[in-house]
Amino acid sequence: MSNSVATSEHTETSEREVHIRTCPLCEAMCGLQIHVENEEVKLIRPDRDDVWSKGYICPKGTTLGHIYHDPDRLREPMIRERDVWREATWEEAFARCKELIDGVLERHGKSAFTYYVGNPTVHNFSLGRYIGLFQALAGLDVCYSAGTIDQWPKNVSCRLMYGNSWVIPAPDLPRTSYFLVMGANPHASQGSLLACPDVLGEMDKVRERGGKCVVVDPVRTGTCNHADEWVPIVPGTDAAFLLAMAHTIFEEDLVDLGDVSEIVSGLEDLRKVAEDFSPEWVSETCDIPAETIRRIAREVVAAPCAIVYGRIGLCNQEFGTLASWLIDVLNIITGNFDRPGGLMFGTPIAPAMATLNFEPPSEQEFGRWHSRVRGAPEVLGQVPVSCLSEEIGTPGDGQIKGLITIAGNPVISSPEPEALDEALPQLECMISIDNWLNETTRHAHVILPGLSPLEQPHYDEMIWSWAVRSAGNYSPAIFPPSDDHPQEWEILTRLGAYLAGMDEETFDLATIDDGFLSGLCAYFQMDPEHVLSHYESGGPERMADFMIRVGPWGDRYGENPEGLTLQHFKDNPHGIDMGPMLPRVRDILHTPSGMIEIAPEYILGDLPRLKARVERSRSTSSTASTNGSASGTAEGLVLVSRRHVRSNNSWMHNVKVLVKGKDRCTLLIHPDDAKRTGVTDGSLAQVSSEAGTVEVPVEVTEGIKAGVVSLPHGWGHNKSGARLSIASEHAGINNNILAPGTFVDAISGNAAVNGIPVEVAPVG
Repeated sequence: MSNSVATSEHTETSEREVHIRTCPLCEAMCGLQIHVENEEVKLIRPDRDDVWSKGYICPKGTTLGHIYHDPDRLREPMIRERDVWREATWEEAFARCKELIDGVLERHGKSAFTYYVGNPTVHNFSLGRYIGLFQALAGLDVCYSAGTIDQWPKNVSCRLMYGNSWVIPAPDLPRTSYFLVMGANPHASQGSLLACPDVLGEMDKVRERGGKCVVVDPVRTGTCNHADEWVPIVPGTDAAFLLAMAHTIFEEDLVDLGDVSEIVSGLEDLRKVAEDFSPEWVSETCDIPAETIRRIAREVVAAPCAIVYGRIGLCNQEFGTLASWLIDVLNIITGNFDRPGGLMFGTPIAPAMATLNFEPPSEQEFGRWHSRVRGAPEVLGQVPVSCLSEEIGTPGDGQIKGLITIAGNPVISSPEPEALDEALPQLECMISIDNWLNETTRHAHVILPGLSPLEQPHYDEMIWSWAVRSAGNYSPAIFPPSDDHPQEWEILTRLGAYLAGMDEETFDLATIDDGFLSGLCAYFQMDPEHVLSHYESGGPERMADFMIRVGPWGDRYGENPEGLTLQHFKDNPHGIDMGPMLPRVRDILHTPSGMIEIAPEYILGDLPRLKARVERSRSTSSTASTNGSASGTAEGLVLVSRRHVRSNNSWMHNVKVLVKGKDRCTLLIHPDDAKRTGVTDGSLAQVSSEAGTVEVPVEVTEGIKAGVVSLPHGWGHNKSGARLSIASEHAGINNNILAPGTFVDAISGNAAVNGIPVEVAPVG
């Protein structure tokens, strides 16, 4: 069976072909067999010979054919004239984009332009490798992204601790003996900032070999079914819980830095701040017994090797940066950092561009500028995405008049989405690179569709940076795109050139692309002329080959004749595996001190805010106890988000096989809270916050902590003008309507969509 096509069966009129491919949808990177007959995907099965996934697959991976054949997917550019959409040629669409961009630049200047980057960018063969070139060409001062919705705290803590915001350690799950999971649900996500096939299966193996898995979460997720213990916690108090664990470890003289002891700076500062957070002091705040906190801390220390793992639920909360930082801290002070079975750094065969250190080590500065309207401080070049609507809608110098969205749907995914929905029509230029006319792109003046995953090659770029093994898979395109359909990298580069002031006469795609690669050659100390001589054309496939060749096992264009090139992966359709994670923190450190900064001053400065939160909850807990409150939390009901194994944020709800069946857009509520609020299972409830109100069906369950309610994210497909025929039939409600735009983690600007105070009442 070859990497491209293998004949598996014949009929009198057709031939079925089987293509080997990697699923591009998430960190699991499952190997697939895609069966095609008469240009139609007939069947998708797991590739049991894949060196990485070994036959594992999730429900989403089986639907790539549905996405390719989706009649709602855009195949041609779309131009909107007032309220009427029409298909256009690529030449006409680019001409209209140039006209719109030039108009805004001439009338308002470049400061009136910005762009938004969505999550699918990192999984796209073109966009992931060329977003940096777009940024360099466009020269825009301000951008927005889904990063400030789901993970900016982790980027902030890694920038301060290790010197690079995208060098992020991941759990070496296959070799651990203790796995503590916080704010993560790999049952649905398949792993987040953790590339490991079949995470739940690996958790089962931990237990089979005598280890233990513990899940700390307000909701009893599907992941808990593969754990020894579920510890419910009050949303937003994870940082207090983790600090109490650190307090125990210091107090009982259990600190062990292991092999990184000589390169850790700030241990005494950490010891001092942990003194104030005893388990007894934070117990009421977290609603977890002090002895449980101490026991878990001791278990992590006593295990032969252990991992403390936290993800999106820790990031998008009130104390996201503190919680994300403390995850790494706990692994470091228990001797479980940069060692097998602990928290380690991946070694990708092809380094990701975002992880390269182009500048010398320097102290990170935040707040270099502030948003025009709210005055929100810049963090890693961005401000909260909720600022976008007010920057569009508020007149004055610097008002946003032009916006480019790249594979994103912020009208669904951002806090206070109705404000953004109302603001977007005020733009003089909105261009979207997107495959659907969705809730956001319906406001665009031009939509430039990319290719289906099956119409382009694939080799994951960023995901291998936090993978449990150094492996790689290349997938060729299965279906050829139309002759005139440009790839996403060409679309992106052209728009960047327009923003740079180039016109059709001065725009030279090949020259720009060669210059991009030449800059990378300089970084890797390679001769650009020698490198370019190996290629007849450019683009992301050339970039993938380059990164493999200059990577740790690469041939460096002849310097290492036995080294790897992209051709090796083409010749090995089931992938190449170079082994498990290796200790390498000394290779990646890029801090000014050359040390792991375990107690960054910027992060420690946020501890008074956490202390105030603990004091407030202790005070209200005492009052509630006196008044006989029945709620599981002293401060009333709080809302948390959730996801489902058949969902991928907002954009896979147009696949019928994924949304059919039981309604999953429901409000989870504990029986005690249902009784107290008067709602019943299956009835409609009104859920209100300071930001808005929604009505949603109720699902009463013991699988959620009392005092907490939960809604899934990514729904709300009821906007007129969107063309999502299946999604509109299963519209659901948008939980972000309840998320106040100003409710953020103060030091990262990340949205706090978990822990939102709400009121619940029966409808009618």
